[in-house]
Amino acid sequence: MNSKRTLRRSIAGASILALGLTATACGSDDAAAGEDSTITMGIIPSWTDGLSMAHLWKDLLEGEGYIVEIEEFSEAAPLYTGLANGDIDIYPSAWPEVTHASYMEKYGDDIEDLGTYYDAAKLTFAVPEYSEIDSIADLAGKADVYDGKIIGIEPGAGLTKVAKESVMPAYGLDDDYTLVESSTTAMLAELKKATEANEDIVVTLWRPFWANSAFPVKDLADPEGALGEAEGLHELGRTGFAEDFPEAAEMIGNATLSDEEYGSLEDMVVNEYGQGKESDAVAAWLEENADWADALQG
Repeated sequence: MNSKRTLRRSIAGASILALGLTATACGSDDAAAGEDSTITMGIIPSWTDGLSMAHLWKDLLEGEGYIVEIEEFSEAAPLYTGLANGDIDIYPSAWPEVTHASYMEKYGDDIEDLGTYYDAAKLTFAVPEYSEIDSIADLAGKADVYDGKIIGIEPGAGLTKVAKESVMPAYGLDDDYTLVESSTTAMLAELKKATEANEDIVVTLWRPFWANSAFPVKDLADPEGALGEAEGLHELGRTGFAEDFPEAAEMIGNATLSDEEYGSLEDMVVNEYGQGKESDAVAAWLEENADWADALQG
């Protein structure tokens, strides 16, 4: 396969032409349209790191002649189960070091680590910038200010587990606060409502995540270290993926994103273009980051 051809394509229409040219140019040993060249990626769409990375890899890998399908899950547990069982090929933005460590303990023997694309991810508790408190410890004794609620995300999220089993006990918040387990979408709706009304709220968040710049929020200090250390965001594959798709695995393993690169990608996918236009967002990002894309070829 001609691995050095340019990955830049215009937003409208050129990706279809590039896919057709790739399929024609590749020999019998390369990816071609067909069942054996199909790669399935699993995501939780409200977790926009996975959403952004899945569509980025869909664009790049389809430019190499693969067929890429994206399968949506509502929780992390079935996603990891599907990966371990081989029902999906890749989880393109996993948190296996800390946040998803329990899933790796259970399923890690049936999962391949393809690479780390970002190395400074972390979990947070956050409040509006206008809030008087600066530390999770300051929440103690102030349950009435926050209606006794910490607004969380999906019940099966690693962040939810850490919040319930580590953070709240470490700071003595169990008796006065309830962790509201809902969804990322619902949490963001509550955050938007509260900040627009200049009201107090505490939410579970993480970095990198576009909401940190979209809303006037600040991280609360975690002097007990209950949220854990910063960790890497990994691309995980089913067992045997690298053997079945060596060129794709090599490209994925070569990927690293800086804060600026990742931030601009997620902002384009989530905010500038939005739902249903992810492929346009990725194409626009690749136009601006062609050198990054070319470097994936090694």
